Amino acid sequence: MSILVVGTLAFDSVTTPFGERQDALGGSGSFLSAAGAFFGPVQLSSVIGEDFPAEHLEFLRRRQVDVSGVQQLPGKTFRWRGHYPSDTNDAQTLETQLNVLKSFEPHLPASYRRAEWVVLGNVDPELQLRVLEQVERPQLVACDTMNYWIRRSNAQLRATLRRVDLLLVNETEARELSGEHNLLRAAAVIRKMGPRLVVIKRGESGAMLIGDTDTFAIPALPLLNLRDPTGAGDTFAGTMMGYLAAQGRADPPTLRQAVALGAVMASFVVEDFSLDRLRTLGQGEILQRLGHLADLVGFDVNPMRRAVVRQGPVSAVSSL
Repeated sequence: MSILVVGTLAFDSVTTPFGERQDALGGSGSFLSAAGAFFGPVQLSSVIGEDFPAEHLEFLRRRQVDVSGVQQLPGKTFRWRGHYPSDTNDAQTLETQLNVLKSFEPHLPASYRRAEWVVLGNVDPELQLRVLEQVERPQLVACDTMNYWIRRSNAQLRATLRRVDLLLVNETEARELSGEHNLLRAAAVIRKMGPRLVVIKRGESGAMLIGDTDTFAIPALPLLNLRDPTGAGDTFAGTMMGYLAAQGRADPPTLRQAVALGAVMASFVVEDFSLDRLRTLGQGEILQRLGHLADLVGFDVNPMRRAVVRQGPVSAVSSL
């Protein structure tokens, strides 16, 4: 079962403590689509300018991504330039050129409108809402946003959130949107806005899923090679939605599995610039790293349980 991705195709110029890359393929639509396509077909709605290389679209086509919903408009493609300091959890935006994105009006092809699994990348919440108005009967809608929209388009964002099942945000965004510092309290406030599920992306600290009856946290995988964090959150989201669509359900066990796979795939994309690591990534590597994650979080609680029971309440010990 395919997922519908709405997001940007862009040129990214990125500097990190580990190197730099100019005018590389980027944008939320690229990472969401390339990651989701590991698990099934993807339909992409986006916009490009006249300067966008055909080879980038061909790369996506080879990855089971339907790009018939990508519009090409006169002008230049969206560009972003950013810098990561020694703390690679947050990028400093140096320049944003919206270019053709300013004129983008998503018109979904007929086949896209029947999508049951929808992921809305980080774009103007008014555009996100206009997409949802065209989708007939989605089973699950996931959405990303950022501080810019929280501050500049709060009313429009809240209107979109009323139509969303799953919101993915980082810690800073969750706190700003909710007005709460504690992440569990922040998620509770956000869930009252509409989404029944909230994923809080925590960078090197992993991710947290909060739902009606389930709270699940998973660490990030320790890495020897980290070059560029750009796209890690979108890779996580695309993986999560691709897996849920492949399974055809979003019950608590499947959601936990999707979060774990999202963490695994995000650990790969940060090992190189742009989507370069995803271009060479194989199924065997994914399964191997998934095993590493299982080893990382697995431990035997029985010794601890016996120690707690042995101590017991003070009153019980003193009565022996």
